[in-house]
Amino acid sequence: MSGSATSRTILIYNEQTKLLANALDRASTVSGVGSIFPMINLIKPEGGHLDVATIIVFSAAFLVLIFWSVVLHYAARRVLRKLR
Repeated sequence: MSGSATSRTILIYNEQTKLLANALDRASTVSGVGSIFPMINLIKPEGGHLDVATIIVFSAAFLVLIFWSVVLHYAARRVLRKLR
């Protein structure tokens, strides 16, 4: 393989790696922003009252979405370490 072909292959690999990292980071942003909506339901409930089960479910949803957001963000960072 010639030098320019190898160089082109590395450039393509790097661009694909950056695209994957960006997609993971965007997904983490969506998950982080999406975690706000369960909390909005706790502030202004639809039925006018909150029971303990509702608080637990919405809090769990919030925590899962925040956790997933962090996991995706760090996955994106790990992908970027593969750049050549």
